[in-house]
Amino acid sequence: MMSNFLEAIKNRRSYYGISKEQVVSDEKIQKIVNEAVLHTPSAFNSQSTRVVVLLGENHDKVWDITADELRKIVPAENFASTEEKINSFKAGYGTVLFFEEQEVVEGLQKQFASYADNFPVWSAHTSAMHQLVIWTALEEAGFGASLQHYNPLIDEAVQVKWDLPGTWKLVAQMPFGKPTAEPGQKEFKPLEERVKVFK
Repeated sequence: MMSNFLEAIKNRRSYYGISKEQVVSDEKIQKIVNEAVLHTPSAFNSQSTRVVVLLGENHDKVWDITADELRKIVPAENFASTEEKINSFKAGYGTVLFFEEQEVVEGLQKQFASYADNFPVWSAHTSAMHQLVIWTALEEAGFGASLQHYNPLIDEAVQVKWDLPGTWKLVAQMPFGKPTAEPGQKEFKPLEERVKVFK
């Protein structure tokens, strides 16, 4: 029988239609994130992931920042579709920002010099695990979410707005909210091409 964990992983999807309607309390959202950060593994137990949860006006602000930064590089005649996409994220209830603390990564590079080149890669793996856990947990709570990557475009403005340490490297943004539309059809490549078992 499939475990509840695998069922949750199976059900996790990318939702692009989301609203500001409250699904659970803000305290519950914080508890979900706290538990995920506390219990998600990390390479060398580095605990390098840093997470910022933006709700209310702060959630809106990160997408205003994103639109402002994109307006600088997207031609005006092409901006309408970009703005529509940004507004779909802003329409949600909140955003989770994922960072990696570079002081931790660099400290491990110095401590274990023979693995130095691998620590930035392992840091990315660590962040990815946190993203999956929080994404799945939010969906279990009734939210829909997606994962976005507007870094490094918005990094400096985000750091200044929320007075974050310069050593926090932004990795991804996860807007979430009450689903207002079904996710797209999932397509799977043949497992025979992706999994090999040797007995």
